[in-house]
Amino acid sequence: MSFEKDYKENAQGALVPVSKIKVIDMMRDELVCKVAQSFKEKRDELTELKDNIMSEIYAFIEQSASQFDTKIGGKKGNVTLTSYDGKLKVQIHISEYISFDERLQVAKALIDECIHTWAAGANDNIMALVNDAFQVDKEGKVSTARILGLRRLNIEDAKWQQAMTAIADSMQTIGSKTYIRVYARENQDAEFKQISLDFAKLEVA
Repeated sequence: MSFEKDYKENAQGALVPVSKIKVIDMMRDELVCKVAQSFKEKRDELTELKDNIMSEIYAFIEQSASQFDTKIGGKKGNVTLTSYDGKLKVQIHISEYISFDERLQVAKALIDECIHTWAAGANDNIMALVNDAFQVDKEGKVSTARILGLRRLNIEDAKWQQAMTAIADSMQTIGSKTYIRVYARENQDAEFKQISLDFAKLEVA
């Protein structure tokens, strides 16, 4: 018997003789390792599937563009492709990750000045929105959605508009993630339902 089979490493990194390990603990270890290996294999298969699908879709987009003597270069955007019978569709969605630099604090100071100069009491709701937008999470990050929500407020105030410009200038795209979603429906009048590859959403018979 080889050394590897005689001993097994425990959670503390120590080598324990297999003969000293309870049968139920060995069975649990074998089950966990088997399930984890299955997940890793499926993850690798899905990664390869995604790469192949992306390549095929972008190749088709280029081919479609060539019909108009146009070449699509640079970063690709969101796109939806639908089957001829309208029962299937494939969507590519690109979600960008946005961060804010130090100019966001300038925007906060300008907004605070606006609120303090406006009539007291009439802007309690806006004050709540602002305080909520600039709250940070456990990692010290603000909510991008809430910050951008301030820019949608229709406030005709020069200083407020200056603050909104500061927010826009402080925005930086730090990365993006591409999602592929496939939908199907029984007929043209039915609603599309996503064909999910999310393990948690799969129904167990």
